[in-house]
Amino acid sequence: MKFDYTLDFEKIDFRAQPELYRIGRGEQGVLSVEPYKSEILPHWRFRTPEIARKSAAEIYDLFLRYKTADDFVGMDMARKFLQMGWTRSLRYFNHKSGKKYVGPVPTERKGQSGAWGREVAPFERNPEKLECARIFKEYLDTLKADPEYLASVERHQETSEQPSREKKKPSGKGKNQGAESQA
Repeated sequence: MKFDYTLDFEKIDFRAQPELYRIGRGEQGVLSVEPYKSEILPHWRFRTPEIARKSAAEIYDLFLRYKTADDFVGMDMARKFLQMGWTRSLRYFNHKSGKKYVGPVPTERKGQSGAWGREVAPFERNPEKLECARIFKEYLDTLKADPEYLASVERHQETSEQPSREKKKPSGKGKNQGAESQA
């Protein structure tokens, strides 16, 4: 299910109301979902491999604490921060400025990702950032392979991310009902 950007993130405590949380795609909502953003963001750094190693280990430790507390939203937010460490490090590996495209985002596209007609910025490789990306990816892969995390994802999707639908009443015209009357 898509991440729900229409919620009032300033007022919602997702620890108290985890049923409102949507996993979304990738890192959606990583900087919106409280109290997790405030708990994890201070640990998120990737300037050097040493800093990235410390950061990824601290975020993974938070993941383990959330897992011990059976706090799925916290676990998934830790995943999103590790994923963001990986993807942002790769961006800075490819583009020294961290900007993927040349020029400003068109006014009508503010807040949306994508090139929107802009050219890709020249590649300026920084091997140190590639090492940072590798560190975050290693922790991310470990987290994503965790059986308890995977089970929690399924459980959350089943209980909180099912679209509300009215149950259809049986019409009495099943697949095999016509065959009985033809026999």
